[in-house]
Amino acid sequence: MGEQRDGVELTNLDQPLSQDAAATKRDLVDYLDAVADRILPGLADRPLTVLRVLRGRAPFMQKNVPKYTPEWVRTVPMWAESSHREVRYALCDDRRTLLWLANQRAIEYHPTLGLAADIYRPTHLILDLDPPAASDFAAVVAVAHLVRRALADCGLAGAVKTSGAKGVHVFVPVDDSAPVDDVAAATRALAARAEALDPDIATTAFIVEDRKGKVFVDSTRAGGATVVAAYSPRFRAGTPVSFPLDWSDLDRVTPADFTVRTALDALAGRDPWAAAMPAPQRLPAELIKHGRTIPVARVAAMHEGKRRAKAKREAG
Repeated sequence: MGEQRDGVELTNLDQPLSQDAAATKRDLVDYLDAVADRILPGLADRPLTVLRVLRGRAPFMQKNVPKYTPEWVRTVPMWAESSHREVRYALCDDRRTLLWLANQRAIEYHPTLGLAADIYRPTHLILDLDPPAASDFAAVVAVAHLVRRALADCGLAGAVKTSGAKGVHVFVPVDDSAPVDDVAAATRALAARAEALDPDIATTAFIVEDRKGKVFVDSTRAGGATVVAAYSPRFRAGTPVSFPLDWSDLDRVTPADFTVRTALDALAGRDPWAAAMPAPQRLPAELIKHGRTIPVARVAAMHEGKRRAKAKREAG
């Protein structure tokens, strides 16, 4: 049976999201509705990419809103250089839009790091910690504490959340004094400093085969990048959510502890993301200067890949 909330017609609520989701569309809608006041501040005024999971179709990332999008859904047109066309992104600013997206079976919510007025000016510096194996969350936690130390060493503080998959994200709010290239440089410097604190467990190696079983400290989320929002569900077995944590709680949890069915109880009426997020901070000039000496990971990896391919050809 369908129902209405906030003027949005909700349909097929009892259908499962997927075979291993352990959740129905109603679970998704109920969860997002319950966390609307917590998730919306991280989505509002940011061009939004969603992962939609329609019955009988492979999951897909949607940037361009469909033609049937209601006129009350705010959108922003942006030029996509990769596809040479204008893309109309949704701006999820209110509960009604969130419910409409949930009814479209939008499971994951990936806003840009910058606001619609300038997506290339990130409001947060982000480090994404990715374990070598899905089961190795303890290693991710150990490296997260290295990142926290690297931040503290230069007078910065950040908030941490599970990615909802197998790693964690560290968010560092930054003021608007640093242009995007400086934020990207500072991100690279922080990743390098975290790695230097314990290179036996942390690596900044972009090429997977070079990581040698260590946790990857990913410093590439900058510029027009997106990152999954705090409180967003993820399309994984059990439908986990990206869940904010106190630094002291990291050692006691796993990402699978927080799902669309369990997260509300764990929140217990709180908004830990808002509570943990420091005020915007000025990035130290020496951190930016250090970062400028570190090559951009993707570019360095591309050149290294070409070098290795050439060496292989010459050897073989």
